[in-house]
Amino acid sequence: MTQLTLPAGMEIKGAIEPGYAEILTPDALALVAKLSRAFETRRQELLAVRVERAKRLDAGERPDFLPETAHIRNGDWKIAPIPAALECRRVEITGPVERKMVINAFNSGADSYMTDFEDSNSPVWDNQITGQINLRDAIRKTISLEQNGKSYKLNDKVATLVVRPRGWHLDEKHVLVDGKRISGGIFDFALFMFHNAKEQLARGAGPYFYLPKMESHLEARLWNDIFVMTQNELGLPQGTIKATVLIETILAAFEMDEILYELREHSSGLNAGRWDYIFSCIKKFKLDKDFCLADRAKVTMTAPFMRSYALLLLKTCHKRNAPAIGGMAALIPIKNDPEKNEIAMGGVRTDKARDATDGYDGGWVAHPGLVELAMTEFKKVLGDKPNQISKQREDVNVSAADLLDFKPEAPITEAGLRYNINVGIHYLGAWLAGNGCVPIHNLMEDAATAEISRAQVWQWIRSTKGVLEDGRKVTAEMVVAMIPEELVKVKALVGDGATYDRAAKIFEEMSTSASFAEFLTLPLYEEI
Repeated sequence: MTQLTLPAGMEIKGAIEPGYAEILTPDALALVAKLSRAFETRRQELLAVRVERAKRLDAGERPDFLPETAHIRNGDWKIAPIPAALECRRVEITGPVERKMVINAFNSGADSYMTDFEDSNSPVWDNQITGQINLRDAIRKTISLEQNGKSYKLNDKVATLVVRPRGWHLDEKHVLVDGKRISGGIFDFALFMFHNAKEQLARGAGPYFYLPKMESHLEARLWNDIFVMTQNELGLPQGTIKATVLIETILAAFEMDEILYELREHSSGLNAGRWDYIFSCIKKFKLDKDFCLADRAKVTMTAPFMRSYALLLLKTCHKRNAPAIGGMAALIPIKNDPEKNEIAMGGVRTDKARDATDGYDGGWVAHPGLVELAMTEFKKVLGDKPNQISKQREDVNVSAADLLDFKPEAPITEAGLRYNINVGIHYLGAWLAGNGCVPIHNLMEDAATAEISRAQVWQWIRSTKGVLEDGRKVTAEMVVAMIPEELVKVKALVGDGATYDRAAKIFEEMSTSASFAEFLTLPLYEEI
């Protein structure tokens, strides 16, 4: 096994496979260690703030816009100018850092490609390091792959790269600094910056990021301070790094102006991360017996609370000259059923047309086969313009009550309950086997959509409104009885993998236990 030269106080517990030493170089690891030592205490403090805030919400507190930051919301300020490479983002494709996916996404015809170390990636050690290798090779246009008799390489024209590191709640358990696990996000970010930032600048773009799962502007400030130190360490001008923040928690929706303000020298806008946002709403009001959302499939972007959030995000961004990017259409092409495929493509078309007409500058897709369809809808509205930041939406006025108008509450159906159980088992089984992005029932599922599935089941059991449309109350006993039945259906599709038996057990524990697990990926990470 290759021996690494590690900075003082650092341990690496993951295997060092061939090629890893090219990423885990002494200087790159020194940057990881320096950032970790400088900011780990603050990360832990902010995670503790999350816990305290959750307790207050559990006790009945309702979020509101912060009185102490009213001057920021009411102030006349703009973010720093957007670099040319990020001016046009009509269609962004997303996917994990797996080699074939990286090549196909770059070649997809999308304006941007968000490569993902987070929700669509299972963070096994090999995925994290080979992902860095794949991106290094792709940026230098040396990436290629021979697989099943096919040859993959990059086209001349490729999408602009945007990287999503892990959220603040996730550790990298294979790397210790001074005896403690480090932040997964800092690890992903620092390695990428060290190896690629200057190369990207030389090629006419730059180090661009998506920042996930934030709950407050103070968490954005932490990222901003990390950007400042990293640019100093690498000799880059301040403002070189640009970051788009995913607004995917209900608490962040009340601090969108403040988040943009904290990152104003490094901001490239906000994104409506719809699936995690729905999960966040369930999680934050999980103990409210009157809170209840209908079947997952019924909670769309036209639901009152989702519509309010989408329009407020749009207005907030454009007021500050920041791009507003729409969320993910999780539908994917259905190759073997033209009729179902037409319905699915119609759903994507409607979604992108709504975003474009509202004033969004772009939106996400999860499959290369959707890029052209989504691009067509944005071009119908934008024409040749790269964005529509000039569309200010002063007509939009969203109150705290609008953001908390949680409907629809019904129907909850047996089919919807079984769907959640089925998706949860299927996704968790794939994740444990190292795959974090899984097509299930003609949707591209990642950790966010799986989180909704298990959170809804947990909450339906406890809500007074968690009643099936036939009048039966959703109970733990009902769920426990359905799990083995859905496991059989999953195995009929995927085969008899051992991880699916374990997944069924985990799903049962997480959906029926007395306490609610903050993220399903946290206990799962200890198993891989």
